[in-house]
Amino acid sequence: MGNDGYFGEFGGRFVPEQLKAPLAELEKRFFQYMDDQDFLDELNYYLRQYVGRETPLYYAKRLTEEIGGGVFI
Repeated sequence: MGNDGYFGEFGGRFVPEQLKAPLAELEKRFFQYMDDQDFLDELNYYLRQYVGRETPLYYAKRLTEEIGGGVFI
C-alpha cells in the first residue's frame, strides 16, 4: 500500500470526513509501535494467551471456599 492509501491503482479510503484525522493518527501510531520491541513483546504475550483458543482460567481459591465449592451449570 502506498502512502496515499491506495493498492496500486485501486483502493483508497472511503470514510466520512470526521474519521480522516483519527485514521491518520491510528496509522501513525501503528507504524510507531510496530518498531517498538516492548510493545511487540506485550502484543505477542496477549496473542499467545488469548487469541484463537480458550482463555486460561484462574482458580479463585477464596471465592470457591466462600460459595462452598465450584458451581456447574
